[in-house]
Amino acid sequence: MKGNMNNMMKQMQKMQKKMMQAQDELHEESFEASAGGGMVTVFANGKKEITDVQIKEEVVDPDDIEMLQDLIIAATNDVLKQIDDKTNETMGQYTKGLNMPGMF
Repeated sequence: MKGNMNNMMKQMQKMQKKMMQAQDELHEESFEASAGGGMVTVFANGKKEITDVQIKEEVVDPDDIEMLQDLIIAATNDVLKQIDDKTNETMGQYTKGLNMPGMF
């Protein structure tokens, strides 16, 4: 019984190390999303930090600031959703079958 417990602890430590490595790799990954046919592009890393925003000059219209704001919001929400989806896909392989809500 004791040997079995030690083996199980080693397996858990191994899995935890793999999870941490996967999470580090995810944090280093780059994501991008655009809106308005590429008029606004938002770039982010896997930590959900926005790293760059590119706005095409022709979409900047002082008479229609709302459209530009909407495009920025749409691109930002899209890039954040991509990060969430990738995080769930990557980390989900480690949490399958574990009942730990709110882990990620």
